[in-house]
Amino acid sequence: MTVTTTIGHLLAGIEAADIPATVFRDDVVLDATVPNWRYTRTGAADVGAELAKWYADPGHFQDLRRTPLPDGELVEFTLHWQEGGVAHMCHQAHVLQVRDGQVAKDTAWCGGRWPAELIAQMQQPAE
Repeated sequence: MTVTTTIGHLLAGIEAADIPATVFRDDVVLDATVPNWRYTRTGAADVGAELAKWYADPGHFQDLRRTPLPDGELVEFTLHWQEGGVAHMCHQAHVLQVRDGQVAKDTAWCGGRWPAELIAQMQQPAE
């Protein structure tokens, strides 16, 4: 499987809230920076479980940008979804390394999960 195809499967899984377990190597590493915290998960089961929490509801990408790298891609996106009937959004960047057709490492930066009220505040013009 090519890098583009592997990452395409991951992104389709994020939108569907159903990431295929086969997209990750057994020894995959997630290095995540989130608001006020940084942590690591290792192994396909732990990484898959963590990302299942991040992407628990189906959504759609806005501003998706994929930049090829020698061993993977830089993926930047804004994701929109409904959670408990409330619109939500997040803004993330992922440096994804692929080996042998599977994701070997995901270095991720997330600005947080924003409900509709915060989204509306962010869209107001600066004073």
